[in-house]
Amino acid sequence: MSDFKSGYPEYMQESLKKVSETRSSRFGKEFTPMTAEQRIQILEKFHPDWKPQMKRGLKIGPSKGMLIPHEVADIIESHSMIKHDEIDLTKIDYDLDVLIIGGGGAGLSAGILAKESGIPADKILLVQKLRLGDANSKMAQGGIQAADTSIDNPAIHYLDVIGGGHYANKPDLVEALVKDAPDVIKWHESLGVMYDKNPDGTMLEIAGGGTSRNRMHSCKDYTGLELTRVVLDEFINKEIGYTEFTSAVELLMDDKEQVAGAVLYDLETKEYHIARSKSTILATGGFGRLHIQGFATTNHYGATGDGIVMAYRTGAILRDLDSTQYHPTGAAFPEQIVGQLATEKLRGRGAQPVNKYGELFVYHLEPRDIESSSYIRECYERDNGIVTPTGMKAVWLDTPMIEKVNGSGTIEREFAAMFRNFNRWGIDIRKEPMLVFPTLHYQNGGVEINANTETNIAGLLCAGEVCGGVHGKNRLMGNSQLEIYVFGRRAGRAAAKRASKTNLGELNLNHVKRYDKWLEEAGIITERKSPIILPEYRGEKTLSHQLKIM
Repeated sequence: MSDFKSGYPEYMQESLKKVSETRSSRFGKEFTPMTAEQRIQILEKFHPDWKPQMKRGLKIGPSKGMLIPHEVADIIESHSMIKHDEIDLTKIDYDLDVLIIGGGGAGLSAGILAKESGIPADKILLVQKLRLGDANSKMAQGGIQAADTSIDNPAIHYLDVIGGGHYANKPDLVEALVKDAPDVIKWHESLGVMYDKNPDGTMLEIAGGGTSRNRMHSCKDYTGLELTRVVLDEFINKEIGYTEFTSAVELLMDDKEQVAGAVLYDLETKEYHIARSKSTILATGGFGRLHIQGFATTNHYGATGDGIVMAYRTGAILRDLDSTQYHPTGAAFPEQIVGQLATEKLRGRGAQPVNKYGELFVYHLEPRDIESSSYIRECYERDNGIVTPTGMKAVWLDTPMIEKVNGSGTIEREFAAMFRNFNRWGIDIRKEPMLVFPTLHYQNGGVEINANTETNIAGLLCAGEVCGGVHGKNRLMGNSQLEIYVFGRRAGRAAAKRASKTNLGELNLNHVKRYDKWLEEAGIITERKSPIILPEYRGEKTLSHQLKIM
């Protein structure tokens, strides 16, 4: 310990000393969880979602009037990036039964199940904006929920999901989520996923924020990477077609008012291609790279909300897009990793959020929106945060408490990713806490679907983060990894079933022309075009200097 050199600046050392000195007094102690009334009060005052001035009502389309963040409204209330009369719809580059847009866990599992449901591999195409598997799915760390022990069951899981979502969830989707969960775990293991196990061979399951039972299955803190690795291998082994560095920029319709494929844009050749398909699955993920209210994000580079834009132009209904999840523990120092996820599993294993005085100021396993609001309050109202060299405010997540609670070696054994990531910058999280602040994490809302993943537009199915309704107004830890595989598999089956009995008519882009008319009638005069495909970070658009918290 004597030769240990801290990776934090000198001016933070006094605060670090206080965290260390108070650790023993905090050992075994917890804040009492907030009451329902206290939770509403802190949300109303501090959570970014509860700021009405940061949202506006949609002016066009089937969900007109729905409140959404200005950044999301901007991409929806935009013109198409293509000119509908300049695309040759008679030249079909891909003639398919199932087109899948997005190559994360939802898209990959949809492709596998479509193939297993009888669709030939050469009649399926997965379109991926970046590289196959580049998605938020791979970046998840903490775990995946499933009620599969003698002290738990899907009904209890259902109640946790509904309560965590502030009772705004779509009940049939939650029912599908929790009932399919144990089979998803079994499916993963059959494909080769190495879940963490107890010495007796049973599943190691821990708590997550807002859960009433220990049902979090994990693969150390590389859970998303391990799941994606295994499912991606299965997808490739089935020889299902895919194309990389290709973005869908507009859905196609036919003269029967069905979605009938998509216009694809090759990012390398700058050429457009036409994919005609009997069933189309959107699995495009979320909008984290829009940086709602200037927050940094955990999301991968391509998470720019493309799916909701394309779906809405066809007339698909959206829901719950007023609700954006901010993960409480995003890295706040050093600058190079600002916004990156510090898994909730850290708190599940005993890490405590403390202020600059080493004081525990909130129950460490509140639901994510409550936990995030508490961190914002501690930094901005109480002024008890630590200011980083770039001007961010943050609180300490006391990770050394994990080994005090669970024994030496726990961090290296269970948090290899976190240990390695911070160690690169001279911060040993076994000995020093990490600096954290809420980071934009998840798109709670999206395109409305039913339990078979069908939208209100024939031929269009959706799975994963692009959808709304599963999580209501707030998602619990581990339910995103569950959602993508529950509804990805359901989408694959449903798309295959539809393709077996569907005939397509003449292709058109009339809905794009109609959308321009909606914009004109609403008095929206803009040169904005969407989808934006990739985010912009040149000039002043950096990560940790944009915050508009208070």
